[in-house]
Amino acid sequence: MSEIADYKLVRNSTVGFDLTEDKAKLLAEKLGVRHLKDGELLVKEGEADQTLFILASGKIGVTSKDIGGTNRQVYIMKEGECAGTRAFVEQSPRKATLQAIGDSTVYTLTPADFGSLLDAQPRLAFTVMRALFRVTHANLSRMNQETQQLSNYISKTQGRY
Repeated sequence: MSEIADYKLVRNSTVGFDLTEDKAKLLAEKLGVRHLKDGELLVKEGEADQTLFILASGKIGVTSKDIGGTNRQVYIMKEGECAGTRAFVEQSPRKATLQAIGDSTVYTLTPADFGSLLDAQPRLAFTVMRALFRVTHANLSRMNQETQQLSNYISKTQGRY
């Protein structure tokens, strides 16, 4: 198991979408590597860890507590997707638990390592932040669409139910 992030996987991730090969290599040098066994927790809801995660291989289940306090699976991450954008950018506690489904490998980017990119590679840092904004915007758009569909279902308009 490699302890060095593969720049090709970084470049094919949602974070590395706009990166050149050279920029992906620079970013990969800043990334940590975590190998998880099936069922192992990556991060727990409410923790103060602000690390950004990029799923390199395997699957990660995203769970969140419902109103009753029961953990509910809300998403299954696929390879190349990232998690923790809100905690990373806002420096706030986690809103979800991330747990390996099968053996998985995750690349990590801490705020401190990203801060060193700001000084040494500001264009690279800007490109990463733009990618994080794109991911956040896509998630928000998906949630808005789901809310509209639910509203249509409830009011029985604009659809066949």
